[in-house]
Amino acid sequence: MPEIKRFGFTSILGWSATRYNQFSICRRRYFYQYYAKYDPDLPVREIETLRELVTIPLEIGTLVHKVIEVMLNRLRSTAEPIDEAKFFDFAARQTDRHSATQRFQEVAYGELDAVEPETLHPKVHACLENMLHSDRFRWLVEEAVHASGDWVIDPPGYGETRLQDLKAYFKVDFLFPVQDTYYIIDWKTGQEDPEKHRKQLLGYSAWTSYHFGVDPQHVEPAVAYLYPEYKEVQERFNEFDLENFYVQVRAETREMYEYCRDIEQNIPVDKEEFLMVDHEGICSHCKFRALCYPKRYPLAAS
Repeated sequence: MPEIKRFGFTSILGWSATRYNQFSICRRRYFYQYYAKYDPDLPVREIETLRELVTIPLEIGTLVHKVIEVMLNRLRSTAEPIDEAKFFDFAARQTDRHSATQRFQEVAYGELDAVEPETLHPKVHACLENMLHSDRFRWLVEEAVHASGDWVIDPPGYGETRLQDLKAYFKVDFLFPVQDTYYIIDWKTGQEDPEKHRKQLLGYSAWTSYHFGVDPQHVEPAVAYLYPEYKEVQERFNEFDLENFYVQVRAETREMYEYCRDIEQNIPVDKEEFLMVDHEGICSHCKFRALCYPKRYPLAAS
């Protein structure tokens, strides 16, 4: 299988589904997330401290991805049956160790006194159990493992690629070829979001077509929902789907360019031009809410 292409560093911003989602929800949140060093009012470290906060759902997703990555790498070296008791013990210890190092948004804003690993264990366990007992996992063991030398499992970096002449990012969780088809699985521990996740599937198809030189009709990306039960949503695309996707990404990239004083160097316009929203449903879940509305959303005393 061809090597994944590498790119030299450039400052210009790159489109990603996550970046544009932040941009479309709240411009000020987007500023704090991507342009903290340009804030004239606040120390960078103060913003970064909030940016580094994780939530319980996010941490669960991170842990499940890490354990599945370990399991898939094991599967590449041995097809011996998994000892489930040892597997779930490993997952529990990973949860204990990793979560102990995180700063949780729920604690920072006084919603909880602390987040104990026991809070995370049940859903982490359920997601992994659903994956382990799925038809997909059985198929991987019985069919796909024969080409495991060509598997791509959580590749390093940020998944930088090119959509025509635009920089973009698509980080695949797991890609594996079987005969003339490239399968991609994106693990999800949260709720279904058809519109958002379809855009991600289009991106994975474009990424694979670019890096491996294959027709998108030979790429089958899927979102695998791991909770409350295992469910896959698959879709194949053709060149017209990808062309329409390129048009959309170009339009969204230009929207973000409008907030750059210098596009090539990715230097933003003034902070005040990144307007704040004032919406309880959005602000109450934002990690930066103490910066925008400190009286309404004070940080808990540390």
